Amino acid sequence: MNRAVDLLKNKFGVSQLYKHDVIKDGVVELSVYWHPLTIAERESITKKSDTNDPNDFALALMITKALDKDGNRLFQDGDKASLRREVEANILQEIQLAMIEAGQTREVKEAKAELKSE
Repeated sequence: MNRAVDLLKNKFGVSQLYKHDVIKDGVVELSVYWHPLTIAERESITKKSDTNDPNDFALALMITKALDKDGNRLFQDGDKASLRREVEANILQEIQLAMIEAGQTREVKEAKAELKSE
């Protein structure tokens, strides 16, 4: 019988990779990849951001987690001010929302069923 922690790591672990394409006029302008957010990462990002501002957390999340197809960070910590002032808010929010919602469509029922069947 598998341990619950092993099941969770296998089904919902950080090895998963998500992708979101930023599209303008039918053309993919940027593909953003990321691994799932862990509690440890959430705590670290919260410490770095203004905890009273959800927009600041979302921007810090995007800067920290966004990767290119080769696994390299797309943004550096120093890009925060530029992103805030020089990029359309709706584009940043589109990426942030995709990152926050990633994995929520995955059925937890599947994992529960597998755990019960063992």
